[in-house]
Amino acid sequence: MKVVYFGTGSFATPALARLAPHIAMVVTQPDRPSGRGMRLQPTQVKLMAEGLGLPVLTPEKARAPEFVEQIKALEADMLVVASYGQILSQSLLDSTRRGGINLHGSLLPRYRGAAPIQRCIQAGDEVTGVTLMQMDKGMDTGDMIAVAECPIGPDQTYGELQDRLAALAADLIVAWAPRIAEGDYPRSVQDPNRATLAPKVEKDEAQLHFARDAREQYNAFRAFNPSPGAFLRTNMGTVKVSEARFSSSQGPVGVVLSGGSGCLVAFEGGSLDLLEVQPEGKRRMTGKDFVNGARLRPGTSLQ
Repeated sequence: MKVVYFGTGSFATPALARLAPHIAMVVTQPDRPSGRGMRLQPTQVKLMAEGLGLPVLTPEKARAPEFVEQIKALEADMLVVASYGQILSQSLLDSTRRGGINLHGSLLPRYRGAAPIQRCIQAGDEVTGVTLMQMDKGMDTGDMIAVAECPIGPDQTYGELQDRLAALAADLIVAWAPRIAEGDYPRSVQDPNRATLAPKVEKDEAQLHFARDAREQYNAFRAFNPSPGAFLRTNMGTVKVSEARFSSSQGPVGVVLSGGSGCLVAFEGGSLDLLEVQPEGKRRMTGKDFVNGARLRPGTSLQ
């Protein structure tokens, strides 16, 4: 069995590690500037691939004809794609015997698109999963091969759920890859009437709003943690929120209700206990230290 593996982020690394003995080439995004110094940084997939001694290609455009020919020359059984970040052309999908096989972080046809894990948490779903699918020219519209479900914990964040789904995805592809290579696998058509979209998350979406429903805002916090990172705009500047819990305690919107172990702040219909924050221009700190440092008292408004 010969595989060409396309991936970029951490969701793609467990499957990469498990498939390594069968991988002829790894394809990932080019190094990008990142961090305070804006130095070029390799993707997590590239770092793992190099550690495993696998060859790596980083095309700027995976649809470029010369790149497609390079992949075709490998005479692989399949492309395995997980969190890659580029649309693959039909000519690229046709460059291997079984085409492109995608590991998608949702129970298709729900949450087609770039951010399925974040969007299902944001929606307050209690169950999600991974779909192994045959890729076509559409966006996550191809035939489904297999699915694996996963419960979503009430306090589970995007980062935590992504790690669980990544491990599940690795199990799924390892179980099915030999059958796919032989052409012995089922394919079921997705029901387009049940489809929903999961567009890329924009940074501004991660702002939490005191005047909105507390449970909804807690789901948003979970969905956007750790990336792009939830935050509040307050009368003390922007406060990043890295750890929080929902509470049914109620009070005037935007007002501190208590200190305790964190900073309990009222939203519409409930509150959030801010357990770890980073005020503008300061280091990350516990909610308790934030309360003490800013001398916040019950009744203090953050708006």
